[in-house]
Amino acid sequence: MFTYMIKTAVTTDIFISGGGVAGLTAAAAFGAAGFSVVIADPMPPITDQAVKGADLRTTAFLQPAREFLMAAGLWNRLAPFATPLQIMRIVDAGGAEPIPRMTRDFDAADISDLPFGWNLSNWLLRREIVARIAELPNVDFRSGVGFATLLTRTNEARVTLTDGTRITAKLVIGADGRHSPVRQAAGIESKTTRYGQKAVTFAVTHEAPHNNVSTEIHRSGGPFTLVPLPDHDGKPCSAVVWMKDGPQANRLAMLPEPEFNVEATLRSAGTYGPLTLASPRMVWPIISQIADRMTGERVALVAEAAHVVPPIGAQGLNMSLSDVASLLDLAQADRDTFGSADMLAKYHRSRHPDISLRVRGVSLLNRASQAENPLLRDLRAKGIEAVYGLAPLRKTLMKLGLGAKG
Repeated sequence: MFTYMIKTAVTTDIFISGGGVAGLTAAAAFGAAGFSVVIADPMPPITDQAVKGADLRTTAFLQPAREFLMAAGLWNRLAPFATPLQIMRIVDAGGAEPIPRMTRDFDAADISDLPFGWNLSNWLLRREIVARIAELPNVDFRSGVGFATLLTRTNEARVTLTDGTRITAKLVIGADGRHSPVRQAAGIESKTTRYGQKAVTFAVTHEAPHNNVSTEIHRSGGPFTLVPLPDHDGKPCSAVVWMKDGPQANRLAMLPEPEFNVEATLRSAGTYGPLTLASPRMVWPIISQIADRMTGERVALVAEAAHVVPPIGAQGLNMSLSDVASLLDLAQADRDTFGSADMLAKYHRSRHPDISLRVRGVSLLNRASQAENPLLRDLRAKGIEAVYGLAPLRKTLMKLGLGAKG
């Protein structure tokens, strides 16, 4: 229960609950488009990798995000730190020994003059987006203050923050995570699927250069994915997402570093030679989740408030940016009525079917990646080989992965 006194009253076009990468990006995008924005998050953003609690995971922005980030005034800030992802490599190591038995490269050059995307560290994303927001006089970022209550009417929404501030807005955007307080306040249900998995995330250095190749290695328990990062201490470096059954993931996170390095190298099928831990390890539960609706009265859900997927194929944040881009397009189309029931109905129709399809698709891929049975592993490998062998199908799936609608 929140205890607060009424402190002040604020009127704005848009209130955003949630100061993660998606919420901050939404604030920058709407602010750059001329809307007045108040954004609040109970946790101040950590913008230094050396600070305890920093988000050491990385995010790959796929091609379609680039133009959106440019319009928000963010891309020029991010580009100097971004590592291109030119090739998506899938390695099957599902044989008797953890060694590659099939490798297939999906090259962005087959469908575009640009890379598939660009990889950046999450703490750095926060640093640069917060700096961009500070340049926008129409964006008010309130860190250390959270969402408390919501009251909506046909023509406006009224939000109370944990410090007692009352905000009147035409539109409330819930970008406040998988347990979204805004979603709960709006009475929107969600469906969650649990896989019994967790992801161990960390960075490693290695001997062989990554050559801007993102490598996804399949064996059992979930993929082991290496995503290119800039060199660290003069050595090639990659971010890693290692998905395992929950108890095994917890065990890996607690191993002494030398033992962990040995196990990680083994699980990587020796792709880049010996791996050496270059960051702390973090553990995250793996679920998929989808909200029954994307909207409520004067409320729109984006990012993990609306959908969560396992970290396969760089779909998570890129789906989130598609949410924000769709919402912004609709708001700009009629600035006099944005936040109306008609606009929000259009937003739901534009996003929910595609999100539902992608959540189901990534869930199926994750189930396949968990396979322990040798016969199922063989079937998975044959499926990858079949997709790769048919050039039109391969190109179509690559375009779908970048966000094209089927």
